[in-house]
Amino acid sequence: MQVHPLIETNAALVEFCALIQGSDFIAVDTEFMRENTFWPELCLIQVADRDHAAAIDPMAPGIDLGPLLDLLVDNEDMLKVFHAGGQDVEIIFNLTGKTPHPIFDTQIGQMALGQAEQVGYSNLVEAWIGLQLDKGARFTDWSRRPLDKRQIDYAVGDVTHLAKIFPMMLDKLIKTGRGHWLDEEMEKLADPANYSVDPDKAWQRIKVPTRKLDVLGRLQSLAAWREREARTKNLPRGRIVKDETLADLAAHPPKDQDGLGRVRGLSATWRTNDIGGRLMDAIANAKPMSKDDMPDRAPRGPGLGKEGTLVADLLKLLLKIRARELNVAARLIARSDDLEALAAGARAGIQMMQGWRYDVFGHAALDLVEGRMGFAVVNGKLVMSEIDPNAAIEI
Repeated sequence: MQVHPLIETNAALVEFCALIQGSDFIAVDTEFMRENTFWPELCLIQVADRDHAAAIDPMAPGIDLGPLLDLLVDNEDMLKVFHAGGQDVEIIFNLTGKTPHPIFDTQIGQMALGQAEQVGYSNLVEAWIGLQLDKGARFTDWSRRPLDKRQIDYAVGDVTHLAKIFPMMLDKLIKTGRGHWLDEEMEKLADPANYSVDPDKAWQRIKVPTRKLDVLGRLQSLAAWREREARTKNLPRGRIVKDETLADLAAHPPKDQDGLGRVRGLSATWRTNDIGGRLMDAIANAKPMSKDDMPDRAPRGPGLGKEGTLVADLLKLLLKIRARELNVAARLIARSDDLEALAAGARAGIQMMQGWRYDVFGHAALDLVEGRMGFAVVNGKLVMSEIDPNAAIEI
């Protein structure tokens, strides 16, 4: 594979994009900083296909990333390969208003080929190509210039290794017949709705125990206000106001701005400054949340109860057994809320009761719930066995 020098000019970027534009896939990674900002600060983009690899410096004076971004979001014939790519996709969405498509994430792909749910990149590389990575540059400040050779080599290595691993992973997925297991997960990762946060829905990120409509209405207004403040100032949400402080303000709003000085988590200066005034405006303009907007907390079945909780625990045990047999991550097959819904009596609208998930697990889960299957120990190993429900003995 030819590794190109760091790309810092438009001419070099156009030339590189021309070299890779006909590739069936490209591996993509980014380096960014976001500890002190709302928007992630893109510091480096690494790209590789089967034959070429390069790092592109988005901070180079006058550089136009357009040719590369066009490949990422508009070329439907080219698969874009990431590892744990959620934040990389978010950055591309922020730059273009679109997400890369089609997309493949090797962390998700590994879930169908092993029991690890969130395999790290270093472990992935070691498992597939037997290489132990130098992690020395992992926590570097990617925004500082100039970048040294070690940093660039480390960054480009992320995509050159990925470009080697992906074809191997794809071949194994095809041989095992599990490639289609991942289609839904990849489409979820590429869904733009994951990366576009409506300020009026920002309150849903904050956990509060109350169901009072007036409190939730204030929380909605306050969270929307914080979202806009954070974006305008390009600061992390928590640097404006922490979640717990917003929840406290929603539940116990001060009578006037002077009262902000007595709120835990706020500076005394908020009693008189402009941002404190805007916060009070958010409280004053809040309206009780409508019942239609209130999140549904009811279970999808009639409720678990003590017996249902035991059934859910048995389903979780069954899932562990089945995941071990298939050598697949349990979370790819079913989630806890699906197991609890099935235990509570629900049947419709459960993901594991559809498609391949039903074939490999859902039908067995249903048999367990409805008394047609039980646990047995064979040669010291816990397995599932069919039973006659009429012969079942209640303990």
